[in-house]
Amino acid sequence: MAFEVIPAIDIQGGKAVRLRQGRAEDATIFADSPLEVAKRFAAAGASRIHVVDLDGAFTGKPVNFEIIRRIAAAVDVPVQVGGGVRNFDIASRYLGAGASRIILGTSAVRNPEEVLRITKAYPGKVAASIDARDGKAAIRGWVEVTGVDAVDLARQMEKSGIACFIYTDISRDGMMAGPNFRSIGDFAKGIATPVIASGGVSTMADVETLLAMEGEGVCGAIIGRALYDGSVSLVDALRLESR
Repeated sequence: MAFEVIPAIDIQGGKAVRLRQGRAEDATIFADSPLEVAKRFAAAGASRIHVVDLDGAFTGKPVNFEIIRRIAAAVDVPVQVGGGVRNFDIASRYLGAGASRIILGTSAVRNPEEVLRITKAYPGKVAASIDARDGKAAIRGWVEVTGVDAVDLARQMEKSGIACFIYTDISRDGMMAGPNFRSIGDFAKGIATPVIASGGVSTMADVETLLAMEGEGVCGAIIGRALYDGSVSLVDALRLESR
């Protein structure tokens, strides 16, 4: 799996926002139209776009489905979707609406049998989001930290045929403090499945460091706030993909 720089769109209340450390009450609105943001990312040359229904992550069911459907229909690049995808029916609905990959989170902890059902039906189209704080998996939109070790959870999920993992260190997400490279490296080296790093990317140097970790199993970097505030140029970051 070639390394990808993946721009992120988090949707809350129909708008493109970014949270700090996953707190719903600490959101910054960056754009009124997530669709227009997606079009800009696609025009810049993104090979994939990461879209999360934040309302869905907190409520456990799709809230911004129609906006995400319109995004998938409007851009010619793959769109991976997460946030509230907790059962087979929701996964099927998103994939049927044009998403190229769906991202499972809370369901991985709560219902591993459902994960297996989805991966069997949609091989290669299912990613798992492992969000961790101090090495422990967090669920329900990061509201609840479990006692489950993140690497142990990932190893269990590998048996279900997950295509890739998206690993987020919650303490760094949206804080513009740089990724926790050690945590990402430990996680990636602990499993056999490719890992997309998420959370904390704030400079081009951060992207370059993650790219250098490709040999450890890191296959991509999701970038959010840094693109919106101009700390990282998407065009410049995408050039790294072809090195």
